[in-house]
Amino acid sequence: MGGQNPYLSQIEVPLPKTKYRVTFLPMNKTVEVDPDHLPQGYDGRPGSVLSIALANGILLDHSCGGVCACSTCHVYVKSGLDTCNQSSDDEDDMIQEAPGLEDCSRLGCQTVPDGSKDVVVEIPEWNRNLVKEAH
Repeated sequence: MGGQNPYLSQIEVPLPKTKYRVTFLPMNKTVEVDPDHLPQGYDGRPGSVLSIALANGILLDHSCGGVCACSTCHVYVKSGLDTCNQSSDDEDDMIQEAPGLEDCSRLGCQTVPDGSKDVVVEIPEWNRNLVKEAH
């Protein structure tokens, strides 16, 4: 687990209360998220897009360990962005370093859907780590 960045202000993010689905593009893989069994022990905020991806075998690059200290987990929230927590000033500063920004750009490690509807997330081509070396 990446932990927390001690240099950033810590904000509370509400966790989902109902089941919902996240579809990851372009692999078109849909996973169900159960708020009673959120992924534990993964990088990123609890319930984050990054932790959900990693728990379901979807590789999403995240060089800083999911503590909002880089922009490598940049994703596009194509649908359901309105159900995600608001980005913090720290995330807004960090996302500016990512290539290919769009209005729906977020850091996967900081984006936590509230579960009120399904979410569609696209992992940009440059963030897809299709080959991973064992360490």
